[in-house]
Amino acid sequence: MAEKNYPYEPSLTDAENTPSLAVWLTCADQTRLFQRQTTALDFVNVDANGLPVIRVDTGQKYQAIEGFGFSLTGGSAMLISRLPLAEKRALLEELFLPTREGIGISFLRLSIGASDLSEGCFSYDDMPEGQSDFDLADFDIEAGDIEVIPLLQDILSINPDIKIIATAWSAPTWMKTNRSYIGGKLRPDCYAVYAAYLVKYLQAMREKGITLHAITPQNEPLNQKNEPSMIMEALEQADFIKNHLGPALQEADLDEVELFCWDHNCDVKEYPLAVFADDDARRYLSGSAWHLYGGDISVLSEMHQAYPEMKLYFTEQWVGSDGEFGGDLLWHVKNVLIGSLNNWSRIVLEWNLASDPFCGPHTPSGEARCVGALTLGEEISRNVAYYVIAHASKFVRPGSVRIYSDKHASLPNVAFLTPAGHIVMIALNNGATLLAFAIQCNGKNAFATLPARTVATYVWKAA
Repeated sequence: MAEKNYPYEPSLTDAENTPSLAVWLTCADQTRLFQRQTTALDFVNVDANGLPVIRVDTGQKYQAIEGFGFSLTGGSAMLISRLPLAEKRALLEELFLPTREGIGISFLRLSIGASDLSEGCFSYDDMPEGQSDFDLADFDIEAGDIEVIPLLQDILSINPDIKIIATAWSAPTWMKTNRSYIGGKLRPDCYAVYAAYLVKYLQAMREKGITLHAITPQNEPLNQKNEPSMIMEALEQADFIKNHLGPALQEADLDEVELFCWDHNCDVKEYPLAVFADDDARRYLSGSAWHLYGGDISVLSEMHQAYPEMKLYFTEQWVGSDGEFGGDLLWHVKNVLIGSLNNWSRIVLEWNLASDPFCGPHTPSGEARCVGALTLGEEISRNVAYYVIAHASKFVRPGSVRIYSDKHASLPNVAFLTPAGHIVMIALNNGATLLAFAIQCNGKNAFATLPARTVATYVWKAA
């Protein structure tokens, strides 16, 4: 597990006082970990002389960026909450502030009820075997994962503008065809009460001072093996959205809560396309959410081409304990970070924020190999997902917009214009040798070298 080093880093508001182009690097061999380079670059009127050129053009704009972050699972919240008070506060400031040592997480994902990285399965309205609660009289927002709400309140005190998306891994078991937390479907006679259950969740969170930006009705709706999980076919999800959840949100004056369909892999584009094809369902939707455990990230561009008005959110990708730092860094930066952003995603979320040294906690049949962005044991270790997100979250603040940058197979990259008037470019050398190239902006070139198997973030003031 990689320990974080703490280079001095001025806030973006200090960028006018920094050299022309500042550089941060993370290397696959961990010799540099989100480390600011002491030698800055300058834009000059010198020809590139045959070097590869990445031209950046602020005049060509694409999607707005809403944020970067992780899932705050029940297990994550439990582990962070057990830290000594001063240590916990320092960690939260590092995670959620963009200044100095902070990485500026701006978006979080929650589970509605338990996820597989909770200590055990629960919903907010569990009932004894054979009983139901169609009036939701026993709904209890504090039924499980009790550290999530207090920790969110602490996070909001540090960054009140953070956006939150929530998704359910399962309905309460009494609403399901198999009365189990694993697999099964939502009973047709429970569609309306499940919509009311999700509305009640949103209202209960607001009473705690937590306003949700968006929800998806089901995590991985074609995954029947996880604990918890629930199957929801495309036409069933369209029916649930158009006839129950969408109207219920409107009736409760919660229609500003954005609703996303799918929330699963890139290998079954037919599912969200089928949901969007239902006009009555689509009118309640803001977009679709995606993972990359199957398929190719370019599917997001296909979705954008088919429904350009629908947002794309990349909401989950895990790091497994059977991986290694270097390989995971390169794959996630190329496919999850640069890949999803170049294919129109507005957010990028890695999976679990924190785990213990044994990849716990998790439900008995939940995924037992999830490495957190942080490992919380005797010390705090910062792992590969931490650095993947940090390279974007610190600098590409909400309200930034993706802009044009030349695409090179040997130098995958993506660029942004920030609300503060800075240009940020993330580039990856996925190869085995150092690469020399030029970054071109407004007709001038800045000459850069990028070590082998290294990701870089470049930040400079737009003209």
